[in-house]
Amino acid sequence: MSRHRLVASGVSRRQLALGAAGALLVPCAAHAGRQAEEPLADSVRSVLSAAIANNAPPKPTFDTVEARIVYLRWLGEMSNRLKKRKAEHVTRIEFLETAYYESKRAGLEPSLLLGLIQVESGFRKYAISIAGARGYTQVMPFWSRLIGDGDPARLFHMQTNLRFGCVILRHYLDRERGDMFMALGRYNGSRGRAEYPNLVFGAKKAWEYAPA
Repeated sequence: MSRHRLVASGVSRRQLALGAAGALLVPCAAHAGRQAEEPLADSVRSVLSAAIANNAPPKPTFDTVEARIVYLRWLGEMSNRLKKRKAEHVTRIEFLETAYYESKRAGLEPSLLLGLIQVESGFRKYAISIAGARGYTQVMPFWSRLIGDGDPARLFHMQTNLRFGCVILRHYLDRERGDMFMALGRYNGSRGRAEYPNLVFGAKKAWEYAPA
């Protein structure tokens, strides 16, 4: 969401909170501003809070054996594609299982979520923007106060971060009546400008999967 991101380099969460003396300043493409804090109607806040609070484990269920086979093939293919970014097999599979579960739960395509993560954080779990956005999906800390438990440190927890990102994007998509271009602009704080949505749509192509 910014021209530079601070990326943790094997430091603890306490070091991150204190400024991460061991972190690296990593340049990346400009992705415009940040998620804007906007007033939420009580009914909307309640719905979003409930969506965040459900702590179901990220294990999808399938109605047919065929659907499960398609999922397992997707998982294997995405694991191969992600290997250069996440070398450790168990960590990679856990991440993909969670990304699949949370995106489907929010009614989003897994390829869209993976494309967004690629643009936002480069798949870095502890990425922090200079605006303060955190984690894989670069969630601004104010969301923890609005719809979470008030602890922004939890945005570095994998499933929590992916859930926030999906719930927030779904919220923006509903506000924009299904227009993903405009929803992505809201997510990035650049509504109406093409740069960020085009980056995400371009990255999404690398994660699309068509079963044989």
